[in-house]
Amino acid sequence: MVVGGHAAAVRDELEALRDNKRAAFIAPYLGAVTGGYGEGDVILGMPVPAQRKVAGAHRDASLADCAELLRSAVHEHRFVALAIMRYRFERSHGPEREEITDLYLSQRAHVNNWDLVDASAPYLLADRVRRAPRKLIDPLLRSSVVWDRRIGMLSTFSLIKAGELTETVRAAEKLLDDEHDLIHKATGWMLREVGKRDVEVLRAFLEAHAAEMPRTALRYAIERLPKEERARWMTAS
Repeated sequence: MVVGGHAAAVRDELEALRDNKRAAFIAPYLGAVTGGYGEGDVILGMPVPAQRKVAGAHRDASLADCAELLRSAVHEHRFVALAIMRYRFERSHGPEREEITDLYLSQRAHVNNWDLVDASAPYLLADRVRRAPRKLIDPLLRSSVVWDRRIGMLSTFSLIKAGELTETVRAAEKLLDDEHDLIHKATGWMLREVGKRDVEVLRAFLEAHAAEMPRTALRYAIERLPKEERARWMTAS
């Protein structure tokens, strides 16, 4: 396929996979309902593996194609754009990876649902967060935009995988007072991942903060601990 024609082809292929019945079922899970955090999102309804298959078929799409798809009101267009960017990122080196990360950050207003963040931030920000974690993370954590804060939290996943736990713990401390459930879930999830690598680091965080943590974040964080220990942390005061 000719480079530069991918965006239109992606749109056509996803439209052919549209499943209106499934779209109506999953829309509430993506907040794509009146008053929801995803209100206004157009949902086509095909499963994620089908979207990834389309992305794989267009992994040579240009970054201009990706930017065009990211600006779409259709949720799956944006998901596929991010999947293509991840394919490109994982196959590239040096300047091209920097270009992909720059595009991601400049277009992050369109990375505006939990599944989009979770499928992209831990991967497309991996180099940047390892090189200058606080320069990347702190402005995101201070943002009034919930998706920025989730991106900031999820960007630390690559550090966790490398055995570097300090920045995740620090980010979790900065988000203790966050009011959004999607941030509570992301924070708890990342703390659980910290605990998989070093349970004593997780326990130290819980000793300091369990009493003040949002209950959702706490439940996620302690999910893999023994039952008796989970009960103790849930009643911490």
